[in-house]
Amino acid sequence: MLNLERLRTLDALARHGSVSGAADGLHVTTSAVSQQMAKLEREVGQRLLAKNGRGVRLTDAGRLLADHAARILSQVELAQSDIEAQRGEVVGEARICAFPTAARGLFPAMLTSLRADHPDLTVRTRELEPEQGLRAVFRGDVDIAVVLDWSNKRLPVPGGLTKAELLDDAPDIAMPAGHPLADRDEVDLEDFADDPWVSWPEGEFCYDWLMFTLRSRGIEPRIAHLAGEHHTQLALIAAGFGVCVAPRLGRGPVPEGVRLVPVRQTMRRHVHAVWRTDVDRRPSVRAAVAALRAAGAGVAADGG
Repeated sequence: MLNLERLRTLDALARHGSVSGAADGLHVTTSAVSQQMAKLEREVGQRLLAKNGRGVRLTDAGRLLADHAARILSQVELAQSDIEAQRGEVVGEARICAFPTAARGLFPAMLTSLRADHPDLTVRTRELEPEQGLRAVFRGDVDIAVVLDWSNKRLPVPGGLTKAELLDDAPDIAMPAGHPLADRDEVDLEDFADDPWVSWPEGEFCYDWLMFTLRSRGIEPRIAHLAGEHHTQLALIAAGFGVCVAPRLGRGPVPEGVRLVPVRQTMRRHVHAVWRTDVDRRPSVRAAVAALRAAGAGVAADGG
């Protein structure tokens, strides 16, 4: 009989591509991963791993068994979901990640609701950027990811995942209070063709969106500063070092010296919850998604 935990280790190796990555994903040591794989190789009587430089790779037998392991573990997830759904109790653990402004804007209300309505449910949260969150859900490292895309640039969602809309977020342009456009009721992005920009770090989804959006409107952006935290971006704006896109979700207090002006064109961030389809019937997942939707509705009612 194949051991389920050893198949889970093999699946993690296949998904993460390394022993250290599998160990991180499973929250165990690298030696524990190596020991499980050695036992699995003895069970099947074939080599599943081969050295690849300083790392390892799956052999043909390893890839074949990893494919079966993924299907087996998916069926186990479905069985667990069905059993929990039949029992109907919201218990166990829910692991949820979100990009930083969503974590700040949604998690407090979500956690408060779940603690009141489902005290036997343990909820663990963490911050991850949208693309990282999707990968974490797909690998099974988290149960739900709160992700975003934009009205003109969608975030591809892999097959096997289910998505639910939480809210639409209308961002503004943040500029120094002394900016020539600071007294406008609305602005266009083209108005800032000659301004320096404060942006998200390169490689993040929102950075790629900003480059794509400005260039699609004939603006070659002049990126002066990069900052992952919106509070840091706004501090730079307050000091007079450029302009930035300032979403409303999770914004918090705005520093003195910053003026926020709505963008005239329709420009929206779409915020979604994403989870694996094979855990869709699990009461803990349904309860957490419902709490996220309620938190998103509360944000929308407050205007961000």
